Amino acid sequence: MQSQQAPIQAIDTMKKSTTMITREKALKGRAEPIQLSNHHYVLGTPIQGDIASPYKSIVFGMGCFWGAERLFWTQEGVYTTAVGYAGGFTDNPTYEEVCSGDTGHTEVVLVVYDPGKISLDKLLEIFWTGHDPTQGMRQGNDIGTQYRSAIYVNNKEDLDSANASMQEYQQQLHQSGFPKISTEIELDRVLYYAEEYHQQYLGKNPAGYCGLRGTGVDFLSADG
Repeated sequence: MQSQQAPIQAIDTMKKSTTMITREKALKGRAEPIQLSNHHYVLGTPIQGDIASPYKSIVFGMGCFWGAERLFWTQEGVYTTAVGYAGGFTDNPTYEEVCSGDTGHTEVVLVVYDPGKISLDKLLEIFWTGHDPTQGMRQGNDIGTQYRSAIYVNNKEDLDSANASMQEYQQQLHQSGFPKISTEIELDRVLYYAEEYHQQYLGKNPAGYCGLRGTGVDFLSADG
């Protein structure tokens, strides 16, 4: 298998880098994507392919993607989820490469949903309250650039909604003594799917690790 890919570069998966690597220094990656079964272990839906109406999608980074994915697949109106890597520079990275900090990616969950059953505003509320978006390059004991908070959207309207919700939640966090939100909110970032064993990990391993922790601060919409 490795003979069909770019040479594997020496990586240190334990260094827990909290400084973003530059594009010039990032690992080069490979042309071939990771091969998956395209079957959601819990929901039974496909996890890859074109997203057709009425479904929409958004990508969230909340630290370790195992717990983040479970948080969303349990929501009514969510059609499918998948975990992967986004926000960096390396093409088709491996988990070990992402953990090294040498790709620039963060661990993320793709959420495909029916807006007639669950709104983007509700998903954003779940995102903000489901983790601590003020911690920078970490979530709790999970330290490194691959654990940074992020929202990646695919249209300007969703970008505006994400930024507006961030401003609302920032006010509530400030009143509770939390620092500035560090969440990265960007448009049109490429998602690379993670390896098969990471997909729906906590569905396959119910007693597995989940470091997902919120701030305890509720999201209070300006609309009430």
